[in-house]
Amino acid sequence: MVRHDDGLVCLARVATAHGVRGQVRLRCYTERPEDVLAYGPLFDATGERRFDLRLTGTARDGILVRIEGVDDREAALALRGLELFVPRAALPEPEEDEYYIADLVGLEARWPDGRRFGTVRQCGNFGAGDVLDVVTEDGRVVSLPFESETVPAVDLAAGRIVVAPPAELLGDDR
Repeated sequence: MVRHDDGLVCLARVATAHGVRGQVRLRCYTERPEDVLAYGPLFDATGERRFDLRLTGTARDGILVRIEGVDDREAALALRGLELFVPRAALPEPEEDEYYIADLVGLEARWPDGRRFGTVRQCGNFGAGDVLDVVTEDGRVVSLPFESETVPAVDLAAGRIVVAPPAELLGDDR
């Protein structure tokens, strides 16, 4: 899920059309792809255009859906790349020590002694666990494993995390 300035959280992206009757394949950013449908209608990035979806099947890396008003392949193809959002308030509160990616992006990263390290740019998971990309004070991007040794504290209320990256991740002798 990706933070959006208007309080919207991106849950999925239209990957491509599927078939000739208007179905689309969604690339989902939820833990289980079908959970995209659990939060009600989805919206475009402006929050103005509403999309009502109905699950029609599963696909590699996502789900197949029908979008109300999309009835043929050309209309489905026209939606390729469209990001689908839900209001942040529609999401349940995470469990203790769990976080939405949308809540991590933009947080200030600080060293354990309080010095500023940088800002969280994005969070990804490429199969080996969650990774935070942090833009450092000198403009570099450092990818940090999102685990308790490397990120010992997350304080959403204060808008920051504490980072303790191993020296080998920094490429210098800090």
